[in-house]
Amino acid sequence: MLSYRHAFHAGNHADVLKHLILVQLTRYLGQKDKPFLVIDTHAGAGAYSLDSGYAVKLAEYKEGIGRLWGRNDLPAALAEYVDLVRRLNTDRRLQAYPGSPYFALWTMREQDRLRLFELHSKDARLLQENFQDSGKQVIVEPTDGFAGLKALLPPPSRRALVLIDPSYEDKQDYERVFHSLKEALTRFPGGTYALWYPQLTRLDAHELPQRLKRLPAKSWLHVALRVSEPSKDGFGMHGSGMFVLNPPWTLHATLAEVMPYLVQVLGLDAGAGFTLEQQEG
Repeated sequence: MLSYRHAFHAGNHADVLKHLILVQLTRYLGQKDKPFLVIDTHAGAGAYSLDSGYAVKLAEYKEGIGRLWGRNDLPAALAEYVDLVRRLNTDRRLQAYPGSPYFALWTMREQDRLRLFELHSKDARLLQENFQDSGKQVIVEPTDGFAGLKALLPPPSRRALVLIDPSYEDKQDYERVFHSLKEALTRFPGGTYALWYPQLTRLDAHELPQRLKRLPAKSWLHVALRVSEPSKDGFGMHGSGMFVLNPPWTLHATLAEVMPYLVQVLGLDAGAGFTLEQQEG
């Protein structure tokens, strides 16, 4: 249903939503002097070419970052996100797209740390190559991020952001993300946890947000972007969502400004829309 290799989907509407929120979360954590840890459980290759290889086959970026690239009316949060993408495209042409690890690293400070997990052997090698000059700030582990997360919580600084975004190609991922978050909240209830999920016609995807609302977190925020009606054959992703446990208090207002704009610019048909809801602690 979804390709495990993220290069097929790099820069699509789901990446826009996920990385926009990731930047908001790391920027907020950086407002305090105390260092923080970012854990990316499914880091992928770290960066992706958009004009060669897998990305060319589906060219999903054209309906995502491609629609934002040349605009001069971007809301502030989106403008910051697009400016970060430009760091891989110095000649102003959209040819490459950074993965979550780069968005995290570029918005962190020297005292902050980044732990990256990637199980796919080829992507793990690419990830290690991309971050081999990052010194002690970045540690890449070619292993299962769900398992690796357990050993890192709670972090010594007691400040952490965990990003979980599996492919959901394996239907067991829906159970794994739920139980991983439940256990993480037991180990480190004060952490910020950001979970990405696809909007699909399958029941597991539809029920996941409601299940997450029952987790024992002090507060949560749920945002989803639909770009189209679900396809009649049930194939493919018509949108995606982010569920954030213990979100910054500023995030809801930022998204209330940005989401209508994303629907307008990224929407493909009358089924386009968004969900934005929260429970405050």
